Amino acid sequence: MALVLLNVLIPIMNQIHSTGLPLDSRQIQAFQVLSRTGSFTETAKALHLSQSAISHSMKALEQNVGCRLFDRVGKKALLNQAGEQFLIRVEKILQEMNQARSELRHLGQWGQGRLRVSATPTACQYLLPSVLREFKESFPKCAIIIEPGDTPQALELLRQNRVDLALALEPPTEERITFRPLFSDELKFLVSPLHPWAKEGRVPREEISGQNYILYNKSSYTFKIIARYFSQESINLRSSLELGSMEAIKELVKLGLGVSILAPWIAQSEIEEGSLVAIPLGRRKLKRHWGLAHWQSRRLSLPEETFAGLCKSVSDNLPLNLP
Repeated sequence: MALVLLNVLIPIMNQIHSTGLPLDSRQIQAFQVLSRTGSFTETAKALHLSQSAISHSMKALEQNVGCRLFDRVGKKALLNQAGEQFLIRVEKILQEMNQARSELRHLGQWGQGRLRVSATPTACQYLLPSVLREFKESFPKCAIIIEPGDTPQALELLRQNRVDLALALEPPTEERITFRPLFSDELKFLVSPLHPWAKEGRVPREEISGQNYILYNKSSYTFKIIARYFSQESINLRSSLELGSMEAIKELVKLGLGVSILAPWIAQSEIEEGSLVAIPLGRRKLKRHWGLAHWQSRRLSLPEETFAGLCKSVSDNLPLNLP
């Protein structure tokens, strides 16, 4: 029996493969109805077409697959063995198509869909919790996918179309990417209250290069702009430790194990309680610009626009003017 089926199906598949033509969805729908009714007239009525259109459609389908699918007995069209096997595949195809339509209609309903965002670890920890809490109130059924990554990784995910929005630092100008500004912050020295700089309230320029620094990892955009800043000041920083965790950096600085360079709003509670002290880098400020990046030509969906608005609202309330 298996050998007989192979002898029937192989010519069909070979013919489809050789022509390279995809099956016409209207033809396979007509084929399914005709296989059920066995009548060209009833099939034409069911599909609101002429009997001639159904007949020509079936001839074209049989020519496409390379064999007959029906035996004509009087006015009846009865499936032959090849037609029976083909019907199994056709019903699966139509079922998948109907499922696809259903899912697309589902996405079009209010609050449905997905939100794919890449965000830096800093944004994930200090910005997103408040944003996502309010977002879920407006779109409780929206699937949210967050991909953590520093600015270079976040932008690469955007370029690969793996995310729709990137919450990150402003990248170099790219023609295909739009950057929506959210806020700007200033990087400062962060030291223990027992550090001499904290006691003096200033940073002697000649002492900067001699400190042990605890900085965010080298692959980050923040590390690169810090290195560029001090290079322009003709100062070499001695980095003794690089970490990928802001919390770990703050804890080590509290213990007096080194000096860090961070935005004060990231250490708001520690600065307010006095366990860390922020001091300007010098007369020239080092600022970063945060925002949302997305493809320039793509119109944002309602959930994405809402997310962008919430990011702006939360950003406006950040403690950016800490000493």
